[in-house]
Amino acid sequence: MKPSTRVNRTTGIMLLAITGLVILREWTTIALADMILPWLVIATTLLLALQTRAGRYLFALVALALTITLTLANPDWQAVTLKALYTAGFICAFFTALATLRFAAETSDSIRRAGRFLAQQPPGRRYLALTLGGQMFALLLNYGSIALLGSLATASANEEPDPEIRRHRTRRMLLAIQRAFTSMLPWSPLSFAVAISVALIPGATWAQAVLPGIVSSILLAGTGWALDSLFRPTLSGPRPAPRPPEGSWASILPLLVLLAILVSSITLLHYVTDVRVVGMVILIVPMISLVWTALQSRNAQPELRIPRRLTEYSFRELPAYRSEILLLMMAGYIGTVGAPLLEPLLSGLGLDLAALPTPLVLIAFVWIIPLAGQIAMNPILAVTLIAPLVPPAAELGVSPTALIVAITAGWALSGVTSPFTATTLLIGSFARISARQVGLRWNGVYFLLTGTILSAWVVIYSSL
Repeated sequence: MKPSTRVNRTTGIMLLAITGLVILREWTTIALADMILPWLVIATTLLLALQTRAGRYLFALVALALTITLTLANPDWQAVTLKALYTAGFICAFFTALATLRFAAETSDSIRRAGRFLAQQPPGRRYLALTLGGQMFALLLNYGSIALLGSLATASANEEPDPEIRRHRTRRMLLAIQRAFTSMLPWSPLSFAVAISVALIPGATWAQAVLPGIVSSILLAGTGWALDSLFRPTLSGPRPAPRPPEGSWASILPLLVLLAILVSSITLLHYVTDVRVVGMVILIVPMISLVWTALQSRNAQPELRIPRRLTEYSFRELPAYRSEILLLMMAGYIGTVGAPLLEPLLSGLGLDLAALPTPLVLIAFVWIIPLAGQIAMNPILAVTLIAPLVPPAAELGVSPTALIVAITAGWALSGVTSPFTATTLLIGSFARISARQVGLRWNGVYFLLTGTILSAWVVIYSSL
């Protein structure tokens, strides 16, 4: 049943209220935010669960069952539950903030022109153009980058009359877009991989993780480009002459300017304030989105003017993400509550993670997170469940950043292989194949090769 306008309005108000309270917690010391936020998260979770299908509200039931179990088994259950509620609230706020940027981009002609130009590149440089451009789009639009570039790429491929060439072109372009998105995850301050990992690992910061994260990104993107270049498909007939793309490289300048404003704002504030980078993102991104929307609203049609746009985002666009928001919130909550329950079970089995060799612990993150994705474990759930069980970085003899590098590498690999992540589901829908085909058949060799390379990289970095 479609939610009513009143339900959508209530949902939007509650999601925005959570975002506001999280911003207050990050930027101020107001105790009222700490008091209200847990109760608002509980109420919002209940409201979202009542609006979603069984597959999604099942996560809320699992969260409830784990909370009851924790209450009976752990004397410190109140502190753990409170931490889990704060985690769920933060994830909700982070998603809400990023969604504002995607909403502002939807009506931007310059963004669509840039995407069309990248999708129409000739075969010799199309994969590389979509990889580099796709990272820029992913920074701004998150999963929206796959939706936008995927639609433009398939539209461009469908113009090819030869079905053999069209099939190969669609596959190569969609893989470039997917791998561009996942290769951005290890370093972007706007990615959940960085936000969650930095929040979970004591002593870790984005400023310390960004450079090794960029190395991980280069390895992920470079391996994909190398595989595409080395194993180009053999055609049964002659290759047609490439058609020139619409526009020029100048079409991506607005995208570069927007990225420069975004990254420079976050970097500058990081060095002049004590606020965490994720706290900056939750405040800065909506502000940039608001200014961008206001600039688009000048002399615009009535439906594009800013009061109408803000109302549309708050009470129509944002509530439409109810299923995704509930899933992400519950993944963070379940992982946080489940870790203290899992720890005594591991001890009972005689498994002491502190006794394992440090390289093995780091490499395990690279492989366990994507393997967990094969059994429907969202990366947020896998990381929030596993990371608290790992001994502190000092006990392992490495820096906290080494753990971040390992976690984000595994997170990126999960994004290209798990049939339950948005990346593989979106790519599969554009290619008209199953998400499992995308993850295992299209990306199987890529996963094994990059997994091996990244395993070596995290061990090398940890020893530096």
